[in-house]
Amino acid sequence: MIGFYVIIGVISLVSWLVSQKLKNKFNYYSKIRLQNGLSGKEIAEKMLRDNGISDVRVISVNGKLTDHYNPLNKTVNLSESVYNQRNAAAAAVASHEVGHAVQHAKTYKWLQLRSTLVPAVNISSKFSQWLVIGGLILGAASGNSSIGFLLAIVGLGMMAIATVFSFITLPVEYDASNRALIWLKTNNILTDSEQDGAKDALKWAARTYLVAALGSLAMLLYWGLKILGSRN
Repeated sequence: MIGFYVIIGVISLVSWLVSQKLKNKFNYYSKIRLQNGLSGKEIAEKMLRDNGISDVRVISVNGKLTDHYNPLNKTVNLSESVYNQRNAAAAAVASHEVGHAVQHAKTYKWLQLRSTLVPAVNISSKFSQWLVIGGLILGAASGNSSIGFLLAIVGLGMMAIATVFSFITLPVEYDASNRALIWLKTNNILTDSEQDGAKDALKWAARTYLVAALGSLAMLLYWGLKILGSRN
């Protein structure tokens, strides 16, 4: 189990470092007030209108960095700081979340696939690791490796679904950011320095998803080797 704790430690450290960098970036760009004076809410609503989307609402939600697009009720949910603020960070986040609404409106295939996997991932994230560990323990304790191996394989399959989901999330997030940045630039919403700030902020936001995907893959490979090793 030492290898497991090493992997967990490395993943947690890298994730924390990227998360801290992201927070620092957003704090920094939150101090750059937009020359156009638009709030995150106003930017989001304008981007929706420019893309011909009239059935999506922009609402405010509690928390920090809790911004997201909900395809079920068609709402762009912006944290209070993004919703009300008029800075480069707010512009980046608001336009990125509308980017997801545009994906939904245009039936972007990766978003559709990601949405299809959500129910399965909700289940697998709760039980996969318990099944893997339980299967390995059962096989070692009972001397009957077939039942334990089967349980572990089921858990590993659930982990694989979660890993696939995390990698499918990457093109969804990167595409939303690209749509946001192109719209901001094409419509001259931001000055050059503000645009650079928005691009930098979104770059670090995307890296949090990249770290999560690589971490999920590392855990899948680790447990896969453990299960196959126990079989031998």
